Amino acid sequence: MRQTILIAAMALLVTGGGAASAQTVKTDLGLVEGQVIADGKVHAWLGIPFAAPPTGARRWQPPQPAEPWTGVRKADAFGPRCLQNPVFSDMIFRDRQDEDCLYLNVWAPADAAGKKLPVMFWIHGGGFQAGSASEPRQDGTKLAQKGVVVVSANHRLGVFGFFAHPRLTAESETKTSGNYGLLDMIAALQWVRRNIAAFGGDPDAVTIFGESAGSFAVSALMAAPPARGLFHRAIGESGAYFQLPGGPLGLKPLADAEADGVAFAKEAGADSLAALRAMPGEALLQTAARRWFSPIVDGHVLPDTVEAIYAAGKQAQVPLLAGWNADESRAAIVFAKEPVTAETFTAQARARFGDRAADLLKVYPASNDAEALESAAALAGDLFIGYSTWKWIEVHRATGNAPVYRYSFDRKIPVPPDLTINGKPATADDIGARHAGEIEYVFGQLDSVPKVTWTDADRRLSDQMMTYWSNFAKTGDPNGSGLPQWPAYDSSAPSVLHLDVEVAAKPDTHRPRYLFLDSTRNSAASQ
Repeated sequence: MRQTILIAAMALLVTGGGAASAQTVKTDLGLVEGQVIADGKVHAWLGIPFAAPPTGARRWQPPQPAEPWTGVRKADAFGPRCLQNPVFSDMIFRDRQDEDCLYLNVWAPADAAGKKLPVMFWIHGGGFQAGSASEPRQDGTKLAQKGVVVVSANHRLGVFGFFAHPRLTAESETKTSGNYGLLDMIAALQWVRRNIAAFGGDPDAVTIFGESAGSFAVSALMAAPPARGLFHRAIGESGAYFQLPGGPLGLKPLADAEADGVAFAKEAGADSLAALRAMPGEALLQTAARRWFSPIVDGHVLPDTVEAIYAAGKQAQVPLLAGWNADESRAAIVFAKEPVTAETFTAQARARFGDRAADLLKVYPASNDAEALESAAALAGDLFIGYSTWKWIEVHRATGNAPVYRYSFDRKIPVPPDLTINGKPATADDIGARHAGEIEYVFGQLDSVPKVTWTDADRRLSDQMMTYWSNFAKTGDPNGSGLPQWPAYDSSAPSVLHLDVEVAAKPDTHRPRYLFLDSTRNSAASQ
């Protein structure tokens, strides 16, 4: 009898069953022990390795399997973030920096064991140059309480994540190089496929979601054959690989990326791959600070441009929820050294768009200085993020067979009372619904932002957004009881859900702006 009880207790420990031991779970590499948080409502496992350290000979190699371990591994602290230069001042980390950085985190409702809950797999932003899954504003604790299992993972960045070189291509089994950061994301999704059931998640109900570069990555993973079948729904927040010409995130052909790699190696003073792999990571970072490394058309992860893959209808045919923020670049315009006036905006329009300037001024009017400022802010945001996300939504809807939902995040986000930009006091009206400002709403982490006084309206909006996002992860439809209706997107009569103090679906009044930008792009392509 005593032996039977002991065997039963061990089974509960290994499978993650039972209230007292549910935070200990068996993965394919070994046991991990998490922690009980949020007054017992959530279990969290932090810093689980999903691939071997990409160091030494594994630098600039596809992610390799991690080594199994014996005993129980403590999973109560974030793994290191990947090597990066300090790029974005709004990023706050709860980890240290190291080249050994391929770790992921899991948050699940306390009663998830034995269930098949939908999984939400988060991809952080940062231009593919910076970021970490440890940021407080993207902590999964609150979102997990909506009945989902949340996973976030690190991926290699910058020169470590997207360095291509002819010698790397030659040594590769796929005869490609670069895109190691995207391969890291795919490896983490494969880990989810193999292991998430042990945490109470459903491997057949995985939603990938990300912001900024994370949203670009979502659009790319939908086009990537190696990622096929690893996710079933997608959410994109601000950005996609459907850009206007130019920009640092533009997809380069492999040959161009290899040429950049050769130039980088020369600048770094390395005459071989062995020499490059032997260099300290910090030395590579210093040299890379003057360059920008991001995903490329490598022929394997991305066999063609993302746009071409979607145009052929070869992207993952999954439901998509996507949108962007109303004021993605407003602060840069409001606080520019030279103030925007009707005269300067009109002159800039003529300089950039030539004989199409008159058409631009119809959709971005500048009859007076105040109107010119608003148009300049709108155009900057559209060129930066808005157009690419709009085009993604349009093309996926046109070439796909899955529903699409579009939002606009409009909340003029509260700011610290002592905030200054370029030495000038800044208000919520000046900055508006800024780039990346929706993240803390999506994760219910408003209080992670220092010195800001949040209102009841902000907390209500955050709860509504968490509910929409998690509903979509559960069913592919964000709608649910107690929420304003969110119509599916239809290009012939487009409706947009506006997320603000009041949430409501409205017709797309800005469509002429995107159609104009689209026409300039098409004109350039035909010349």
